[in-house]
Amino acid sequence: MPNNSKSKLKLLYLKQILEEETDAEHGLTMAQIIDRLDSYDIPAERKGIYRDLQTLREFGLDIQTYQRNPVEYAIVRRDFTLSQLMLLVDAVESCKFLTNRQSRTLITNLKLLASDHEREQLDRRIHVAGRITSKSESVFEYIDILHDAMRQNKQVEFMYYRYAMSGMREATHEGKPHVVTPVGITYAEGFYYLTAWNEERDGLSEFRIDRMDKLRVSDQRAIRNDIIAGYSFGGDEYESFGRFSGEPVTAELLVDGSKVEIIMDRFGEAAEWFKHDSTTAKAVVKIRKSEPFFGWVAGLGGTVRIHAPKSLKNEYREYLLDLAEGAK
Repeated sequence: MPNNSKSKLKLLYLKQILEEETDAEHGLTMAQIIDRLDSYDIPAERKGIYRDLQTLREFGLDIQTYQRNPVEYAIVRRDFTLSQLMLLVDAVESCKFLTNRQSRTLITNLKLLASDHEREQLDRRIHVAGRITSKSESVFEYIDILHDAMRQNKQVEFMYYRYAMSGMREATHEGKPHVVTPVGITYAEGFYYLTAWNEERDGLSEFRIDRMDKLRVSDQRAIRNDIIAGYSFGGDEYESFGRFSGEPVTAELLVDGSKVEIIMDRFGEAAEWFKHDSTTAKAVVKIRKSEPFFGWVAGLGGTVRIHAPKSLKNEYREYLLDLAEGAK
């Protein structure tokens, strides 16, 4: 290899060595840098490396000089801090729609953004209670296809599956492909969903993307109407439970003092609080009425009770009576 080619490579290898082996806590001495470059068959001397370090600084790398014994050089500022990378790794670990292989691949790529010393701290696994990883490898690819269809103003065609009582996947729609107009994609509670105009039902439908198969862009033009044009993904002030959207209701909940944090975790500052008695608070919240909402209240074992409106309270009572009857 000609010397001028090695000279050009030296700058790239120097950048790589500093990115991989140094951070705010760990630097490399000049002797160590020369030794690392030599392992790549790149000859180097101190004056040349000083010039190269300055060139990399001018390029934008935050290379600091630490007056230690001996002097050390290190890249301090990176695109992501260690705490940010830990947050991203935790998010990938807890993501339900990723397969195990996809999760491992993403975490490996995230580690490349850290130094060797920081990567050791990223080698951790977060236990997520009840996490069920997806078996579908196609979610990312399908999201791209759906966005492509929306850009082209085309419908999409796909098979859709649900689990039957046998525990096996079975195709819906009598085994025929669904043909719908994609309206938008949302991410909720660990899964991606497609909201689409379903011409057969003359309305909007939702499909979980990891349950799709054989997705493709159709030759048919997308449907256009006022409902699609006016649909908003921004949400509203009413809290939904799961992917179930029901009638909006302003509810009054009586909350035991020990369970106030549960309401705050769910509704945040949207909940209005009033004193009910010495041991109970009253929370006024805006919800969308649904069975999952009733199930959420029931799961709190009487520590949270529906106080008003009376119609919501009566519907909840009927819900509980139906559950008790079904348990016989």
